[in-house]
Amino acid sequence: MLKFKFKTLGCKVNQAESEALSALLKDAGLAPANHTAPADLYVINTCTVTQRAAMQSRQAIRQAIRANPNARVMVTGCYAQTAPEEIRCIDGVETILEHTDKPRLVEFVLNKSRAHDRTLRKTIQEIGPLDPSTVIGQGARSRPFLKVQDGCESFCTYCIVPYARGPSRSLPPDIVLESIEKICIAGFKEVVLTGIHLGNYGHDLLPSTDLLSLLRRIRKAGVIDRVRLSSIEPGEISETLIRFVADSSTGMGRICSHFHIPLQSGDDGILKRMHRPYSSRLFRELVLKINDLLPDAAIGVDIMVGFPGESVAAFERTCQIIEQLPISYMHVFPFSPRKGTPAYHFTDRVPDTIIRQRCRIIREIGNKKKSEFYRKFIGRKLEVIIEEKRHAPRGYLKGTTANYIPVLIKECGALIQNSAPTNILIEKVDNELKVFGKASARCRDDHPPKILRSPTPDID
Repeated sequence: MLKFKFKTLGCKVNQAESEALSALLKDAGLAPANHTAPADLYVINTCTVTQRAAMQSRQAIRQAIRANPNARVMVTGCYAQTAPEEIRCIDGVETILEHTDKPRLVEFVLNKSRAHDRTLRKTIQEIGPLDPSTVIGQGARSRPFLKVQDGCESFCTYCIVPYARGPSRSLPPDIVLESIEKICIAGFKEVVLTGIHLGNYGHDLLPSTDLLSLLRRIRKAGVIDRVRLSSIEPGEISETLIRFVADSSTGMGRICSHFHIPLQSGDDGILKRMHRPYSSRLFRELVLKINDLLPDAAIGVDIMVGFPGESVAAFERTCQIIEQLPISYMHVFPFSPRKGTPAYHFTDRVPDTIIRQRCRIIREIGNKKKSEFYRKFIGRKLEVIIEEKRHAPRGYLKGTTANYIPVLIKECGALIQNSAPTNILIEKVDNELKVFGKASARCRDDHPPKILRSPTPDID
């Protein structure tokens, strides 16, 4: 039996696709190789969102070739789509697969002659509709991703993704519902809806639809316990959507009180130069509206530091807006010039030393915000879905709240044994921002509960 391994870099969409492709290979009779064992096939799903991501993709390819000298090495993903000539220079790569050929991975694997020396054929604009075979990212993870949308047409001046992923394409609502039913049948309690431009869901379909309409259908179907949204652009979160999430916090198909919103910069001049279609005022009003209607919601934010032209005053405006708003956590990225984007040619770049200093300042603010958010729930009960693994070294169960707090639990009751959503008393938050909770009943340590697959917390 042929053994395979995947190496995935980058976003949740890439992770979802790798896990879906892994399932296709297993269905075709291949088996995943043990972590330390050699593989017959190595697939690297690359990322190119930053220079560092592209460098890490090249490193991953070379490491796979060194560790598996007799393996067939196939490379796909956004770096493969935008810089295939750089990958062809790496000796040992058998195949470069474009995005549109990912669903045909099994065909290429089982017919080596057709896959050998394959290069990109189509332009990115010729990519067709989403293939349902590559949308469920289940694999070994406990929180499955469902890719309901791919592609982007925003063309922010710093971003290479529209050139790598092509125009927006959406998964039809009926297929979304069928996919969620499969995820539920497999024993999962939560699904994460993900996409490159999730808020643009459905605009390309006939008849046209939108994300809110999709959520309403999922809620009405009531198949799975919880639905979580990945990143959504500020201008695409309406008050109607916020109120729907607030009204859908109980019962089957409830929508998690968790919004992840890219801010990038708190300075309007920088936002305009980034080609971001919103102002700092719109962002501020949005966060305050979410906090008003959903006071316990997690609000995550992306910040890009050191965009060309970011002055001291512009950076301070970013610091001020995130300090003043009820933000729960932040993802911080240094600006990375990507060849092929307008910002690559901007000449007023911020020195790397200053970017590193500013990143450190923003991350310190982020840690303070996360601590404040976690600690406000001490002494309260929150619904937690438990995952299958125990947290080493003390054997805690791990779970995630609807508002995206990872919780470690020492004691568990019958509901947890069935992997059902369970109310957990939040007891403390330590100096490392680990959150500890307690269930209402004990379970014997010598008979650990049988935990079905359910969400794994992403600890930032």
